[in-house]
Amino acid sequence: MLRRVVRQSKFRHVFGQALKNDQCYDDIRVSRVTWDSAFCAVNPKFVAIIVEAIGGGAFLVLPLQKTGRIDKTYPTVCGHTGQVLDIDWCPHNDYVIASGSEDCMVMIWQIPENGLENPLSEPTVVLEGHSKRVGIVSWHPSAHNVLLSAGCDNQIIIWNVGTGEAMINLEDMHPDVIFSVSWSRNGSLICTACKDKKIRVIDPRKQKIVTEKDKAHEGARPMRAIFLANGNIFTTGFSRMSERQLALWKTENMDEPLSIQEMDTSNGVLLPFYDPDTNIVYLCGKGDSSIRYFEITDEAPYVHYLSTFSSKEPQRGMGYMPKRGLDVKKCEIARFYKLHERKCEPITMTVPRKSDLFQDDLYPDTAGPDPALEAEEWFAGKNGYPVLMSLKDGYVPGLKKNDHRVVKKKVLESKPAAKAETPSFVPKQAAPQSSIKMEEKLEEVLREFKSLRDRVILQDRRIARLEEQVSKVAI
Repeated sequence: MLRRVVRQSKFRHVFGQALKNDQCYDDIRVSRVTWDSAFCAVNPKFVAIIVEAIGGGAFLVLPLQKTGRIDKTYPTVCGHTGQVLDIDWCPHNDYVIASGSEDCMVMIWQIPENGLENPLSEPTVVLEGHSKRVGIVSWHPSAHNVLLSAGCDNQIIIWNVGTGEAMINLEDMHPDVIFSVSWSRNGSLICTACKDKKIRVIDPRKQKIVTEKDKAHEGARPMRAIFLANGNIFTTGFSRMSERQLALWKTENMDEPLSIQEMDTSNGVLLPFYDPDTNIVYLCGKGDSSIRYFEITDEAPYVHYLSTFSSKEPQRGMGYMPKRGLDVKKCEIARFYKLHERKCEPITMTVPRKSDLFQDDLYPDTAGPDPALEAEEWFAGKNGYPVLMSLKDGYVPGLKKNDHRVVKKKVLESKPAAKAETPSFVPKQAAPQSSIKMEEKLEEVLREFKSLRDRVILQDRRIARLEEQVSKVAI
């Protein structure tokens, strides 16, 4: 008798558990828009959920501790005039979130320290450049103030959020709708999955395609592609017979996959979530009631199935907590926020360990909130990997960091000294109290002026759109 050898892995017995009802977020009207995004974004401070809204697009932003029933009158972020399609928290500031919408706009929002007390309709920054709806927004992993957006106009725009400018426009690379965009670990490359069934690896600053693979998955339904820490690409899609597939590709040679596996015949798009510290990929299918997880290794067969977490209710979307937001004392290696029709349910993934000591093998240093580069450095050609931090003593979300404001070019060139860099030991005489108050008042007036201007621009655009519709009806 040949004995079957079971591959050893410390993640083989990862235990998934949905939290109790009193730790869920209830009575939320999750968006019904037919778009294959996650509809949910989380960080160590807040959970954001795209919701149904009358007369425009909106999303909820809830402090993590605000569980239980959410009142129907709870304030939302509601500045878009069309449905919100995608949201993404800034990795370098837990109070800043980007949103893309059917109104062709990308907006940046600054969330108050304790969450919303009133509806937020005035974005900090409005980014205009797309001619059709914006379905993907994604922050650069290591450069501060760099944001990517992809629209149904088949173009990708990379913005400097600090100046509000579109710095890079990738127009002629995709002949059809872009299903997904993923940054490489150091943000030097992006990989995209397109409706033309091609996976492309692009150098955005040189504006050229490095490599591409035609018919990575032969099925007509949407694909997803993400970069792994070692530079390889992990994809999900459908076979010609409409079976769901996952595949692993070597970026240098995409002729044949390193590994390809068929999963099942469900028709929900598989959303991949990747942990670069443990090399685990979690697959959450839209409309499924399960989360499958796989470990990626450097040796054949490369992709190893670990286990499946199953529940009764199908998921409409899924949020994935960054590693620094996990409870290291409970050996939690992942946490998901599963969207039902009317609620958001946290699901924890833990490795069963008896020791109360910090588990170094489960928690290598992970990406922290400090950026490795400023936007100007990255656009000038510099690269940097995320700045790592230890989770040994856990992570405590800090106070507000760099506010995101649009700065006029001339002001930016003069590089005024940032307030945060002023040493705390400077004597009071060095900065008289009256001048500080004047500066604060001036900043407040400028902020109000900018928000009013943005509101006027939005209203003008809305009026023009309504006039156009009225003229069509009149004809």
